[in-house]
Amino acid sequence: MSSICIITARGGSKRIPKKNIKEFCGKPIIAYSIEAALESKLFDEVMVSTDSEEIAAVARHYGAKVPFMRSPKTSDDFATTADVLQEVITEYEKRGQKFDTMCCIYPTAPFLTRDKLCQAYDKFTALEADILEAVVAFSFPPQRAYVVRDGLLAYRYPEHANTRSQDLENWYHDAGQFYFYSIKPFMEKEDRQSVRIIPFELSELEVQDIDNITDWELAEMKYQLMQKM
Repeated sequence: MSSICIITARGGSKRIPKKNIKEFCGKPIIAYSIEAALESKLFDEVMVSTDSEEIAAVARHYGAKVPFMRSPKTSDDFATTADVLQEVITEYEKRGQKFDTMCCIYPTAPFLTRDKLCQAYDKFTALEADILEAVVAFSFPPQRAYVVRDGLLAYRYPEHANTRSQDLENWYHDAGQFYFYSIKPFMEKEDRQSVRIIPFELSELEVQDIDNITDWELAEMKYQLMQKM
């Protein structure tokens, strides 16, 4: 079974300039995603999809391939990750290369490791899933959330106002790091509700949204702490 890793790295970040190649604890942040993918030895191809020649140069330096540049259509603010992945797979097929599975990794995933990828891939294949998604549990039970109504706090779910936290079901959100896909249903654009999506749970320490400089500094602190553990 052939597999490709696609690292999506658009240029032009506004909130954090050159975000995808900004130095993170000693090297460009995209290097962590590339190195984890290469070290896992899971993939026949590890490539970066980008519209930036500067990002492409950094990606090649760390061992990824950039066989073609991203099109203008998938480089604007409205293009989705799915649009980018479909474009990449279609372009490879035009070049005579077909894959059975793919892994999408974001370029700002410094907590990702070879071992996590291998564990996730083993689960993905063992359970014959269509999609595996890395997720993290909400740190506070969303069932106990407040809303503001007429200037006053009110429980969004009043039925859980007195429910013990340990008795509430865990709710999860996308960790924003990586995803495994079976390519056939993905390219056929089957609805997410009709395919089998399994979770790969990460801890809070291993997850950090990086949307601004404060997020970036928190991520570096978490990464440095993990290196000491």
